[in-house]
Amino acid sequence: MHDQIILMDKHAGIILALRDTSQEWYVSSLAKAANTTYVHASIFVSRCEKLGIVKSEKHGKSKVVKLTESGAKVAEMVLAIYGIVRPMQQTVSKEEKKN
Repeated sequence: MHDQIILMDKHAGIILALRDTSQEWYVSSLAKAANTTYVHASIFVSRCEKLGIVKSEKHGKSKVVKLTESGAKVAEMVLAIYGIVRPMQQTVSKEEKKN
């Protein structure tokens, strides 16, 4: 819960899911991976497109979403932040349990 101060889990989940290039990512599959709604994922993907973090391509009625080069850098930064925040979160949780 403390990591939400820096990153919103569902947004980060979408960005991190897109790092997996072994599959095609649709808004619906991103929503499922990030445990959020289709609408929430769609709005976030649209915002990320405007920022140049992701790009999408039409495949029939669906859009396939991919990270851009800038987006891949953002994803690495998100991982780095989680690498710092998660251990700190565990320390805080242990201290809270003691009190």
